[in-house]
Amino acid sequence: MTAPYAPQSPQTPRAPHEFEREHRPQALQTPRAPQPRQTTERHIAGRGTPDADWQAWRGLAELPPITAAELAPTQGRAIIIAPHPDDEVLACGGLLQLLHAQGTRTVLLAVTDGTASHPGSGLLSPTDLARLRPQETAAALQTMGLDNANAPQLLRARLPDGQVRAHLEELHTLLRQLLRPDDTVFVTWRQDGHPDHEACGLAASLAARACRATLVEMPVWSWHWATPGDPRLPWHRARRLQLSDDVLRRKQQAVQCFQTQLHDDPSSGQQAILPPHVLARLLHPYEIYFT
Repeated sequence: MTAPYAPQSPQTPRAPHEFEREHRPQALQTPRAPQPRQTTERHIAGRGTPDADWQAWRGLAELPPITAAELAPTQGRAIIIAPHPDDEVLACGGLLQLLHAQGTRTVLLAVTDGTASHPGSGLLSPTDLARLRPQETAAALQTMGLDNANAPQLLRARLPDGQVRAHLEELHTLLRQLLRPDDTVFVTWRQDGHPDHEACGLAASLAARACRATLVEMPVWSWHWATPGDPRLPWHRARRLQLSDDVLRRKQQAVQCFQTQLHDDPSSGQQAILPPHVLARLLHPYEIYFT
């Protein structure tokens, strides 16, 4: 989760098919993907909807329950698409642990390296962030116990942070190369409010349809701009994954690994990307998925 509207200066990104693995598939020709809808009606500003309002809404407790095995059967892979380092923990850190426990093969694709989270900072340059934020992800996975033989396979697309929409076709092609018919794809919701989150959701939905994979979407910034019962959210698709105390504790500890996002930046006057009121909406003993 990086700053909602803080794209970095244009750079020459590493080609998105340059996966960090030995065997790389050939590029596929894909039709031009449509652009995501604008996010003006889902504006991310201020402190957002208080977590107390969400917790007071009975609708959350009444959502149909779902298990990790129902979300991602063990015979297929779970593909987790994180627009920025930390989204994989904030959105589905509990699910990652449950998938690991049930033996599901998991692939984690980091679409950007989160280098635009501190614009104008005298403390953390884009070069610093490109080095530190992937390290934070690795530390978070280790904290959750996901660093053994069945650890998630980590892939990096290295698309420019804040500019995923402009590279939508590249991401679509990358996903067409990666996905298989028995995969379950977990990605930020197509109308989550953050342009990178929405672009990742759109590219994943198109690629999943083309590859006959299963798509599951995850709200992240939605808890900020939406309100309880908000008709803009697809509540009819929402399912509630319950987390045990131990799973939640490890998820909470893993979030603390993202130190670049947890503190104010006095050099630029920018507040922390993940202040306590934001984390409060994302660290509950359940996770919500749109199936």
